[in-house]
Amino acid sequence: MKSAKWIDIKDDDGYDLEHFVLPTHYEKDLQRVLVPYGLIRDRVSKLAQMIAAECENPLVACCVLKGAHGFFAHLMEDLKKQKNRRGESIPLRLEFIKVKSYENDQSTGNVTISLSEEDMQAFKGKDLLIVEDIVDTGKTMVALIERLKQYNPASIRVVSLLLKKTDRSNKYVPDYVGFAIPDLFVVGYCLDYNEHFRDLDHIAVISDHGKTAYAE
Repeated sequence: MKSAKWIDIKDDDGYDLEHFVLPTHYEKDLQRVLVPYGLIRDRVSKLAQMIAAECENPLVACCVLKGAHGFFAHLMEDLKKQKNRRGESIPLRLEFIKVKSYENDQSTGNVTISLSEEDMQAFKGKDLLIVEDIVDTGKTMVALIERLKQYNPASIRVVSLLLKKTDRSNKYVPDYVGFAIPDLFVVGYCLDYNEHFRDLDHIAVISDHGKTAYAE
């Protein structure tokens, strides 16, 4: 993978837990902090700048629930402060899409997409920006894009906070990426493990204890 378009996190990168303020209920459930909250926020601001620089028309920004909602909120906050290539503010319409493809720490390959037919019909002729928390195998995003194409939007662009470097990937790469990360299961900044860890500000690597404690 070329790293010029994103920050590349190496296998051994990260920070000791003792350097951060963490929820005490997760003290045994994490290996290390992979991406600190401050770095995340700065990178999100940069992504907003990159998106705005290539924007000409109003955007329909689609948040992929639930994991992307924190990233989405901060990205929209930053996009409101940006100007498009004509030096104008960017009109934003917000939509929410629920997608499920994980069981415990594995992508199942079975993608469930919850879409309102009425809302999807309104995508015709619009520029869509899909906001995702993480692209793992790529199967979920490819399935979502193919579904959205049925409604004839003018364009579809994807921004993902994380891109996982994994041999299971179908080689799909989003238009905008915050960080490329090792093939590890990460939690925090609204990324979950069976609905836990969304209340962790930093992105961290889950421990074996955490996987066992919160397995379903």
